[in-house]
Amino acid sequence: METTTTKKPYEVVVLMHPDASLEEQKDLFKKNKATIESYKGSINSLETWGKRTLATPIGKLKKAIYFHSTFEADTQAIAELERTMRINDKVLRFMHTRLDERTSLGKFMEGFKKGLAESAAREKEREAKAAARKAAFAAAKAERSERYDKGE
Repeated sequence: METTTTKKPYEVVVLMHPDASLEEQKDLFKKNKATIESYKGSINSLETWGKRTLATPIGKLKKAIYFHSTFEADTQAIAELERTMRINDKVLRFMHTRLDERTSLGKFMEGFKKGLAESAAREKEREAKAAARKAAFAAAKAERSERYDKGE
């Protein structure tokens, strides 16, 4: 009986130890690329999001290096990728997510980047409003302080 394996689209987010060297980071993704290609898969994109603060600490670590990748592979490749990432001490967390097969990876990445840009714009807007509130509060406090000094 012949089994056919079909490539399915996936994305993965990997959190690496903040002290991981550039060489260790490259080695991990070279191994991942080799694993995917050995199962006749292909990598669509790999992005480094850099060192970011974690929402909740992992052990005593408050920061991690984030990576995001999209690729096509079969389920056996995913099992092997997860096995190798569990072994690697520098990988703190990872999550593979199977994407909708009806959407091409290119379209997915366009939508993903658009969502990131919108999220960043909302965050900037929130920060600007917070800064304006802080400035208004400081001005009101200074005014009250002046009136108090004058004895009003």
